[in-house]
Amino acid sequence: MRVVPIPQLTDNYAYLIIDEATRAAAIVDCAEAEPVLARVAQEQVDLVAILPTHHHYDHVGGNTDLLTVKRGLTVYGFDERIPGLTHPVRDGDRVSVGNLAARIIFIPAHTSGHIAYHFESAHAVFTGDTLFAAGCGRLFEGDAAMMIQSLSKLLALPDDTEVYFGHEYTEKNLRFALTLEPNNPELKQKHAWAVSQTQKGLPTTPTTIRSEKQTNPFLRWDSAALRQTLRRQFPDLPMDDVSVFATTRALKDVF
Repeated sequence: MRVVPIPQLTDNYAYLIIDEATRAAAIVDCAEAEPVLARVAQEQVDLVAILPTHHHYDHVGGNTDLLTVKRGLTVYGFDERIPGLTHPVRDGDRVSVGNLAARIIFIPAHTSGHIAYHFESAHAVFTGDTLFAAGCGRLFEGDAAMMIQSLSKLLALPDDTEVYFGHEYTEKNLRFALTLEPNNPELKQKHAWAVSQTQKGLPTTPTTIRSEKQTNPFLRWDSAALRQTLRRQFPDLPMDDVSVFATTRALKDVF
């Protein structure tokens, strides 16, 4: 499997997934059709499917234009709000792209119908706006407890799983994370790397599950250092996981 990130809008990513054996391809989260179609032509692949993670316009806004140009595309999705949906899926279902197969992981909270696509044999997962490098999505259609459950499903994936996320938010996310764990060596190192990537105009995708365990405050609700920082700011904050996560999310919302 080969993955080609395609910048979309101002800071979105679509991902062209290519089965190199059959030259079949699928696009994850198409906001704009034109750059996707240009890359499909450049790669000389057969686009067969659209794999949306959720219904927000900046992840599905290009679906209709793609379907106009290339009729007969399979459009997967959990949510009926996905434009052009042809094949509804549920947690645990499998979808295929050529010889490649992905398992659907239901991860609601950012939206009520958010999913990830886990290509197990390729050690890759596409997480949309649920899990970013050093971040997670805002809680638009769920709450902190729901997001913890969703993120825990992703945490359970093998450490070497590559995580392809929906937005280039990495440097700012890491800068926020440093306000909570300023002495975290992995975090400091990754922030320096992200700054360098940004200055060079290079992407920070993908990350890995291992790296996110070390650096992402939204996966580190049990971190003693993070909890100490929150306790200093909020002396009466309960130290249960949901309260810690919800407070971290609230701080990021205004960062």
